[in-house]
Amino acid sequence: MDIVGYALFAVLVVAVLYAIIIYNRLVTLKHNVKRAWGNIDVLLKQRHDELPKLIETCRQYMRYEQETLSRVIEARSRVAQAREAGDLPQLGQAEGALRLGLGQLFALAENYPELKADQTFAHLQSRISGLENSIADRREFYNESVNVYNIGIEQFPDVLVARVFNYREAALLDFEAGELTDVDVKTLFSS
Repeated sequence: MDIVGYALFAVLVVAVLYAIIIYNRLVTLKHNVKRAWGNIDVLLKQRHDELPKLIETCRQYMRYEQETLSRVIEARSRVAQAREAGDLPQLGQAEGALRLGLGQLFALAENYPELKADQTFAHLQSRISGLENSIADRREFYNESVNVYNIGIEQFPDVLVARVFNYREAALLDFEAGELTDVDVKTLFSS
């Protein structure tokens, strides 16, 4: 083998090693997105489990507010369906409706002093508020992970490896503009 043969072999080895490095980086980015979604999913499940307790506690006091309670229950169901289906656009819409319903529910609770004084309600209100804040934090982390991943699969020369291995763009978890602020239930009850 002459010098040209060795040079071509060296270039081929370097190209293969570089492709392996790119592939491994893309795998890491893909798994970061999955891990970030898993963190959100856990919090959504926890909130999903807490909401029936909140609804039942409110139902005992709010006999005339059934429409608001029904909206929260329906929105909770839509969030669960979208989460289980992995449909991020639908999840964003359902989350918006749920947040709106919770905001209305907590605002209506102002009319029921016995409910506000109920320890179970106070605990659930605090728990759901904490989960809302955690979901917002995890959503931000998830969207950043998706952004890094999407950039990674579009940059040259990474895009060549991404196309060979059929990497697809990941979807951001977006909420409607009015839903970007968290339901701050603590301020609703501080008077």
